[in-house]
Amino acid sequence: MKVNLEAHRILKCSVCKKTGASIGCVAPRCKRSYHFPCGLQRECIFQFTGNFASFCWKHRPVQIITSNNCRDSLLCTICLEFIEPIPTYSVLRSPCCKNAWFHRDCLQVQAINAGVFFFRCTLCNNSDIFQKEMLRMGIHIPEKDASWELEENAYQELLQHYEHCDVRRCRCKEGRDYNVPDSKWEIKRCQCCGSSGTHLACSSLQSWEQNWECCECRSILYSAVASNSVQPYGLQAPARLLCPWDSPGQECWSRLPCPPPGSNVRLLRLPALAGEFQKAKKHALPNTNVGINDCLLEESSPKLPRQSPGDQCKDLLRQGSKFRRDISTLIIELGFQVKKRPKKVFINKANFWNSALDGFRNQNFNPSYTIEIVYVNENDHFGREQPGSKQEFLSLLMQQLENSSLFEGSLSKNLSLNSQALKENLYYEAGKMVAISLVHGGPSPGFFSQTLFNCLAYGPENTQPIVDDVSDFDVAQIMIRINAAATVDDLNSLIHDYYKYLEFIGCLRLITSISDKYMLAKDVLVYHVIKRVQAPFESFKQGLKTLGVLEKIQTYPEAFFHIFCHKPENLSAKILSDLFTVHTLSDVQTLGFWNSYLQAVEDGKSTVTMEDILIFATGCKSIPPAGFKPNPSIECLHMDFPVGNKCDNCLALPITSTYKEFQESMDFAIKNTLRLEKEENSHFI
Repeated sequence: MKVNLEAHRILKCSVCKKTGASIGCVAPRCKRSYHFPCGLQRECIFQFTGNFASFCWKHRPVQIITSNNCRDSLLCTICLEFIEPIPTYSVLRSPCCKNAWFHRDCLQVQAINAGVFFFRCTLCNNSDIFQKEMLRMGIHIPEKDASWELEENAYQELLQHYEHCDVRRCRCKEGRDYNVPDSKWEIKRCQCCGSSGTHLACSSLQSWEQNWECCECRSILYSAVASNSVQPYGLQAPARLLCPWDSPGQECWSRLPCPPPGSNVRLLRLPALAGEFQKAKKHALPNTNVGINDCLLEESSPKLPRQSPGDQCKDLLRQGSKFRRDISTLIIELGFQVKKRPKKVFINKANFWNSALDGFRNQNFNPSYTIEIVYVNENDHFGREQPGSKQEFLSLLMQQLENSSLFEGSLSKNLSLNSQALKENLYYEAGKMVAISLVHGGPSPGFFSQTLFNCLAYGPENTQPIVDDVSDFDVAQIMIRINAAATVDDLNSLIHDYYKYLEFIGCLRLITSISDKYMLAKDVLVYHVIKRVQAPFESFKQGLKTLGVLEKIQTYPEAFFHIFCHKPENLSAKILSDLFTVHTLSDVQTLGFWNSYLQAVEDGKSTVTMEDILIFATGCKSIPPAGFKPNPSIECLHMDFPVGNKCDNCLALPITSTYKEFQESMDFAIKNTLRLEKEENSHFI
C-alpha cells in the first residue's frame, strides 16, 4: 500500500472527507487517498502480498471472463446460496474451475479459517493458481495453520473406546452404559464407523464375532448397493441381494431370511461385489425409492421398453407400498448431514422471533452443525446464560411461524402476500426454519393446506386450488356470485361490476355461453391462490431446499404429506408408557403409580392432559416425526414434586407412599409449571 508518512495528517479521505488518509491508490496519476475502513466500504482492493498495493474503486483489478454460458443463477460453492455468475467486487470466480463462483465474504472467511496451507479451490483442490488469483483480487490469506488444526485436544475422542448402547429399545436394566465382557451385555461397536454400539442381547447377536452395523451405516451401505445394483454375466436366475454371510441359514442384519438350499437364486455377497461391478452392465434402478429394508432387487424383464430415470421414478411412486418409505426413516436419513460440532444460538425470550432470525442469519451459522440453544436476558447485567431445549425452541418456532403474517387461512394455511416480509426475505427464512426443524428433530408444521403442499411437491403448474383456499372475503364473494350466475346476462353484468379487478388480475374473457363461468371462476381462483403469491412461494421454496428437504419431499410426497398438512395424532396412555424408558433401577411401586396416573389422565380424571405431561418433560406437545433425541426417560427420586429436564428429556418422579399423594404431586407441579411458562411466553407467542 502507498503510505505517505509525512503528509498523512493533512491528506483528506476521498470517502469520508476527514484527514489522516494514509492509503493511496497505486495507479499512475491517481490522487485518491482513503482510510482502510473507508476503502473497504467503497469496495477498494487491498493486496496482502508483494508490495501490498492498494487500488481505488476506479482502478481496482477485475476478473475478465471471455465467455459465460451460465445465464441462470449458480450456487456459491461455500455457502450454497444462489448468486448471479457475473464477476463483480462481491462475486468472484475460480481461475481453475469456470463453474465455481463465490461470494467475496465467503472466500475471506474460508481463507482466515484454512490458512495458507489449506486454502484451495473447493471443486478441484488447486492451491497455487487459486491462491495467486485470490491474492490479486484482495483476499487476505494468513500464513498460519488451519483453525481446526490449532484446536486443543480436537481429536481426543478418537483415543477413547465407544461403550454405549444406541438401539432404540435397550433391554439392559443396568442402563445403556453397562458393559460386561464375555456376556450378553457386552457392547459391540459398529464395524463401519465405530461410533455406535449395542448390547449383544439388544440386537439378538449370538456372539461377539458377528458383524453389526448401526442404522446410519446400514442406510449408507444399502444406498450404495442399490445405486450400483448389477447382474453379472451369465446369470440366468433373477438376481437378489441377500445376507452377507458365507453360509445360508444364518440371520443377516437386514433381518431377511436366506433362501432355502437348492432354490433358483444366486447370492451376491457383499465382499465379492466390488469385483463383479467391473464386469457388470448398468442396470437402471431408481435408487431414491429403495428403502433400508428393500434388499430384494428384482431383475426387470428385458422385453419391457426402455424408460428414462424420470419416468421410472414416477412409475414407482404410483405403485403400492413396496416402494413407500416411512417418514421417520426419511428424516433420520436427512439427519445424517448434521455434524456433531455444536453451534450456539442465543435466544432472547422477550424478543423471540427477531433473536431467532438473527441467529439463523448469522454468517457463522451453519444448518449442518448441531444446534445448542442458549437463553439470554437483555435485562440481566451479569450476562448469565441459561441452556435451553432445542426441541422446545423448534416447537415454539413452529407455533410462531403458524401464527405469523406469512401465512393466511384458519386451519389449513397458504402463503400470504406481504410486501414488507418479501422485502426482508422472511419467506426464505420461513422455509429455512421448517427445513431445520425437521432435520434437527423438531416438530413438523402440520398447518399447510393441501394446495400449498402440492405446489411444493408437484409444482404450481400441476396443482388445482379449491375455494376453501381463498381467505379473502371479498374474493370469495366474487367467486360465489360467478358460480351462482344463471344466464349469460347475469355473468356479463357481474363482469361489468368487477371489471377493474378482473382486468387488473388478467382474468377478463369473452363470455359466449353460461358454461364460461367455470373457466372464469377457475382463472380467478388460480390467480388469487397461486399466481398472486408466486414471489413469496419461490422464496419460501428456496429456503426449504436447506439440507435437501425439498428434494426429499418431491421424491416421497406421500410420506411428507401427513406431517405437513395434519396435526400429530392424539397421545394415549400406551403411547406415553412406551415412549418413556427406565434407565436405572427404580422404585417398582412408583412405576406402578406412573402407569395408573397415565390411565387416569387419559380417562379425564386429572386436571392435566397427555400433552401437558409431554411438554413438562420434553418441551414438545407432540412426538416429532423422527422421535426424540435423547429418548425420553424416567427416574424415581425421593422428592416432593416431579422435575422435568427438557434438555435431556428426563422426567423425575417423586417416590410417595400412596397413589393419591403421587397424583396430587404430579397434577400440582405440571399444572402450575406450565401456567407460569405460558404467562412468561404469552407476550411473544
